[in-house]
Amino acid sequence: MPLEVVICRRVRYGETDQMGVAYYANYLTWFEIGRTEFCRELGRPYSFWEKEGIFLPVVEAYCRYKCPALYDDEILIRTSITSLKKYSLQFQCTVAKKYDGKVIAEGWTRHGIVDRDGKLIKGANLFMDWVKSVIENDNGGGVTVE
Repeated sequence: MPLEVVICRRVRYGETDQMGVAYYANYLTWFEIGRTEFCRELGRPYSFWEKEGIFLPVVEAYCRYKCPALYDDEILIRTSITSLKKYSLQFQCTVAKKYDGKVIAEGWTRHGIVDRDGKLIKGANLFMDWVKSVIENDNGGGVTVE
């Protein structure tokens, strides 16, 4: 099992439709919250990388919806890194109900690793070195490194 960061939040009224069900696009926002907190929990928030000139644009996303999240539900957002390639990485996210652990949705986002000009960073860089050290400290944690 890969290194995982879990955060808890409530489904806000503004994230739901008239029936009190969370709007489907909010899941990608929750995935982003999970990624941001993953990096922060491991000591290097996104703002650190941006100051270093490293950016992580989403280049692909997937979400599988399993059951609805409702207004005021407490949800857990579980985030891990599952793949690290030469120019990209993939975060896995699972959203579950806190009270019973039922999975609401799961998916992933793939990110390019680019400079301020949006060009892929080729070769060694601080971000890749950091991610590799996180993975090594977790004894590999099920992450595919290419």
